[in-house]
Amino acid sequence: MRVTQSGLDLNLLVALDVLLEEASVSRAAARMHLSEPAMSRTLGRIRKALGDPVLVRAGRVMVPTPHALAVQGEVRAVVDRARALFLTGTEVDLPTLTRTFTVLANDAFTAVYGATLFNRVTREAPGVRLRFLSESHVDVPALREGVADLELGVVDTRSPEVRVEHLADERMLGVVRHGHPLLRGRITVRRFAAAEHLTASRRGRLEGPVDAALAEQGLSRRVVGSVGTFPTSLFVLRESDLVGLMTSQVEPLAAALGLAAFEIPLDLPPLPFGMAWHPRHDADPAHAWLRACARELVPAGPERSTAGPERSGPAR
Repeated sequence: MRVTQSGLDLNLLVALDVLLEEASVSRAAARMHLSEPAMSRTLGRIRKALGDPVLVRAGRVMVPTPHALAVQGEVRAVVDRARALFLTGTEVDLPTLTRTFTVLANDAFTAVYGATLFNRVTREAPGVRLRFLSESHVDVPALREGVADLELGVVDTRSPEVRVEHLADERMLGVVRHGHPLLRGRITVRRFAAAEHLTASRRGRLEGPVDAALAEQGLSRRVVGSVGTFPTSLFVLRESDLVGLMTSQVEPLAAALGLAAFEIPLDLPPLPFGMAWHPRHDADPAHAWLRACARELVPAGPERSTAGPERSGPAR
């Protein structure tokens, strides 16, 4: 972070972190228990220190400058490290904890477990806010750069320093609307392959492990298209004769929408569901509490470890 004056008040880093997260002087002032004029003066000091406007008007809202976006991850990382330094070895006081955690997760996880996690956080730490981010169609080092505090899902990070903990093994299921022709009689691999299929992939991929397993048997399927998330695919499947895939985790959503799940007649690899975080959060008791909350959401897998992430999984 470029500084244009000596004797920088490190409290400005905390204010900058909040300002960039809220993109609003008034909301940042409320978060930091300051008046709006005081927050405006703080923003002025930050602008002078950085030699950059940081936040600029765009109609009725404020948006960060390119330089502010470039340093946001570094600022978050420094603030997190400082917080961990002073909290190491202490007990976190959940009723008085004030914090915003950013969780990177696929929409299926949020839809299935989001309410449970929000309810627990509200009950135990009412000053904590959770901000869920959906997986992007491009890979970014969100944990390393401080964009996210925790990642949940089939973790495929390529940052070697990131901690990865296995939570459970998911399996793939087929899913169709009730009354679908495929449900009339035994679902064989040939009948499954002959149907028209829909994939769910954040990158728009049309092939995955199912296609590899079919190819081993000299078969292929016709994929008519792709959507970005599993929950979206469920609504398409409900109104069509397409065949979709989902994880066993999403089965309650499918049932709530009146869809029918079935076992896929193929030998498919399990999906290793887990969570990941940057090691700068290891000694942070508040982050450890969040990890414990996430850990208790899903049924335990046969083993839990902090080994590197496994790569097998559906089209993502």
